[in-house]
Amino acid sequence: MPGQFTLVLHSHLPWLANHGRWPVGEEWLYQSWAASYLPVFAMLRRLADDGLRDQFSLGITPVLAAQLDDPHCGASMYEWLADWQLRATEAAVDADPDRQALGQREYRAAADALAGFETHWRHGGSPQIRALAAAGVVEILGGPLAHPFAPLLNPRLRDFSLREGLADAHARWGYDPTGIWAPECAFAPGMETEYAAAGVGHFMVDGPTLHGDTALGRPVGDTDVVAFGRDLVVSYRVWSPKSGYPGHAAYRDFHTYDHATGLKPARVTGRTVASEDKKPYEPERVDAVIDRHVDDFVAQVRRRLIAESERQGRPALVVAAFDTELFGHWWHEGPVWLERVLRRLPEAGVQVGTLASAKRDGFVGEPVDLPASSWGSGKDWRVWNGPQVQHLVQLNAEVTDTALDTVDKLVGPGSVRSLVADQIVREALLTVSSDWPFMVSKDTAAAYAVDRAHKHAHATREICDAALSGRDARAATLAGNWACADNLFRGLDARRLRGGLR
Repeated sequence: MPGQFTLVLHSHLPWLANHGRWPVGEEWLYQSWAASYLPVFAMLRRLADDGLRDQFSLGITPVLAAQLDDPHCGASMYEWLADWQLRATEAAVDADPDRQALGQREYRAAADALAGFETHWRHGGSPQIRALAAAGVVEILGGPLAHPFAPLLNPRLRDFSLREGLADAHARWGYDPTGIWAPECAFAPGMETEYAAAGVGHFMVDGPTLHGDTALGRPVGDTDVVAFGRDLVVSYRVWSPKSGYPGHAAYRDFHTYDHATGLKPARVTGRTVASEDKKPYEPERVDAVIDRHVDDFVAQVRRRLIAESERQGRPALVVAAFDTELFGHWWHEGPVWLERVLRRLPEAGVQVGTLASAKRDGFVGEPVDLPASSWGSGKDWRVWNGPQVQHLVQLNAEVTDTALDTVDKLVGPGSVRSLVADQIVREALLTVSSDWPFMVSKDTAAAYAVDRAHKHAHATREICDAALSGRDARAATLAGNWACADNLFRGLDARRLRGGLR
């Protein structure tokens, strides 16, 4: 087969620790950890043990990495897994045979997850990530702190966020990512020079940003920074709301719960079937369906590689990109499908590699100038600056100005580190997270998102107000109290904000 296929997985959750549990909050982290991160990392260990290398590019945002290493999150995750097993026990002793089968199945799954967590995750996520990077089974992609929508961010804070995010990766993993997943695949002309200055060699954009011509990476502007585009023809084969694999009738339904235990008892049954009418999930029906979808995907990749290679007269690159949380959390059978795909593609003659290996092996075309873009609705910025989130756009601008002005007054040339200034920057970065406007625009826990944005904005403002009015002890107390909840990025040093873009 000509060319190379590259899978890119983007792993991200906003900072959830100490900000609610249910229905939105830490529960989101523990569900994703149990259903996605545990099985995906276990799969990668198996692939590494079999000597496989350069299987895909794995983006892990600094804010997610911080939660996977956080002692509170680790202890709470262990409790969540134990609670999962208790809830399964409750279902297993029910008189209803379907709930008995559900409980027994979930009890075994919880036991396996507990064993895997105790064995591999008890010291946090960083040892896992370091080991996978060292084995060469994946390329690890970094990113900016707290996942901001970079094009709308003050350039000074944008530069700081990116550089500190890369430094955070080095501190946690002893590894310097050469590629990043730009939050929301968002881009504004000129950002390529900032990437080059920070040492970023490649990043992801969505297919329409390259006008659908994603068969090669493209240097951006006058830099050597390469933009790789997501191939929508292949990617939408998996993750399409109308025809994607996870919607098959036999797969476990994400949205239907057994409300007594919180377990998921039903299969999709049909796309228009109401939750109360869905049939019980039957794992024995699934294996053959997974195999059919693996074969279909492999065939699609082959067809796309051949067509794109013929079109451009040279071996093509095909990049499929997804959220990691799709595999397991949203699509229960996803991790099994993913491992079978990765093992079957080479058997079908398809070369598998990473973004880094694609760049190294010459899957790069002529330079381009990229437009303002994202991978959101409309492939523009409307999700993050549309009319429904203008109040958050204004909030972000006000908080950023207040934070930068205050930090400039607190730290100067030769000054000692200020924990007050550090916490101001930390809260400002959490305020401008891209997750909050996304959740509002998509009406997914919008009230939680607005509350979180305003909570971090309030923290920023009250620390700034105390600091600027000379109430140093009060400012230190406020900063310390907020740090109890938002204790991420402890290496962040506000003094590095001085001087603007370098």
